Amino acid sequence: MPMNFNQLTENRRVAFYGGSFDPLHNGHLTIARKLTGLFALDEFVFIPAFHAPHKKDRQPTSAFHRFAMLCLATANESKIKVSTVELDAPEKPFTVETQAKLKIELPDTEIFFVIGADSWAEITTWREWETVLTQTNIIVVTRPDYEIEFSHVTEEIRARIVDLRGQVSGFRFQVSGEEQETRNLKLKAGIYITDAVNLDISATEIRRKIRDNQSDWRELVPDRVAKYVEKYELYI
Repeated sequence: MPMNFNQLTENRRVAFYGGSFDPLHNGHLTIARKLTGLFALDEFVFIPAFHAPHKKDRQPTSAFHRFAMLCLATANESKIKVSTVELDAPEKPFTVETQAKLKIELPDTEIFFVIGADSWAEITTWREWETVLTQTNIIVVTRPDYEIEFSHVTEEIRARIVDLRGQVSGFRFQVSGEEQETRNLKLKAGIYITDAVNLDISATEIRRKIRDNQSDWRELVPDRVAKYVEKYELYI
């Protein structure tokens, strides 16, 4: 369901996951479910981009269709929401702008932004990337057979990194050589690396399969999304 920020109360923990979601697939939903449990989130919010600024070379499916598929796929998920924050302000497509807006609207909420391994690899190309990595918590979700590097970011950014790979619940991590419990995750603006989701599903591959009339694409998306894609003849 669409997100109403007024529904949020104080001292909550909410993760936001931005992207094209063209289309939403099972990997996206698995990330939402796994991270909600792992980070004890009160809400997990998908933020469909009007037009992702780093994908200017490709015209996405209409925002209406992508938003509709997200809503259909999450209709029965009590903790998973969909926000129109970027669809409502297409002139401000950058993550740094979205973060700033959410911090103002949710002053008493602990905010996490979720990005994938590919986004982490190119993070230094993002607008005001250091601000992106420091003004809210960041969760980096790894992909199978995708090496995570840290040398491309500054020493200050590296100091914020908490490597949770191999941990699935009740995890512990190292900060400045001192082991700490992480059930409450009270660190400010930490960058958490997790491999809790071990799936490699690509929206690009799904679109290709649809164009090539390969029926197995339906196994990669929620049933409601598959029916929507077929009804409106998307990606053909």
